[in-house]
Amino acid sequence: MIDLHMHTTASDGRSTPSQLVNEVVARGITTMAVADHDTTGAWDEVSAAADAAGVICVPGIEITAVADGKDVHMLGYFFDRKCPELVTFLEGQRIDRKRRVQEIGERLARLGVPVDLESALASGQMRGRALGRPVVAAALIQAGHVADIKEAFDRFLSEGQPAFIERVGIAPVDVVALVARAGGVTSMAHPGKTRKDHLIPDLIAAGLPAIEVYHPDHDEAETARYRQMADTFNLIATGGSDYHGPGSGRDQALGVVQLPAVDFARLAERAGWPDHA
Repeated sequence: MIDLHMHTTASDGRSTPSQLVNEVVARGITTMAVADHDTTGAWDEVSAAADAAGVICVPGIEITAVADGKDVHMLGYFFDRKCPELVTFLEGQRIDRKRRVQEIGERLARLGVPVDLESALASGQMRGRALGRPVVAAALIQAGHVADIKEAFDRFLSEGQPAFIERVGIAPVDVVALVARAGGVTSMAHPGKTRKDHLIPDLIAAGLPAIEVYHPDHDEAETARYRQMADTFNLIATGGSDYHGPGSGRDQALGVVQLPAVDFARLAERAGWPDHA
């Protein structure tokens, strides 16, 4: 069983890298990729734990790009995580994530709902974590302003709500080129969730090699549509559970939403793996 889309506490997941590997083993997954947002901070621990458990672990990441002021997530696989250009870029991404969280905190204070973000910001800086709005949601819960994460986003953090801060960042086509220069392969993440299909022709023209077909937010019709798109444009299909840990909303997808072995073979062949360093 193959799952190429999971998250840890290095970004917005709830499972530590070692805990995630244990959960992966329990669900019968034999090949995995952690795709934390804008960081490879979990890689060493995940890789060591996977090796010990006999699970194949490939390098992965989910890079946040921006188009028309909206997030477009781009998955990267089989890249050299020590590529200087990529390392520098990801450091910039994490700095901007911290800036955005701070601005959201300042806006919440002006709204009369102050939260304590100091510990989260400090831990992110120390451990190379990629911070995001879930950190603010947790702080809102801790301060007693909301009952749960859903209420935090519905009342304050979602687009159109009073504490929302628009993201700025790299264009999706530039992510394709960046990951390629790092020796990797890019896949457009969960296009059925992003609702940005109009970007796909330009991404293909820029050399996009893959698209995420299998995802828990894709219904049967969307899965079939993106499968057909992949076949029509000779894109490699990728997929996974987008698991964020126990109680995260997609826990039932772990060990259920998976990538067919034939598609993984195409992806690995494109990357020159396992010979790829």
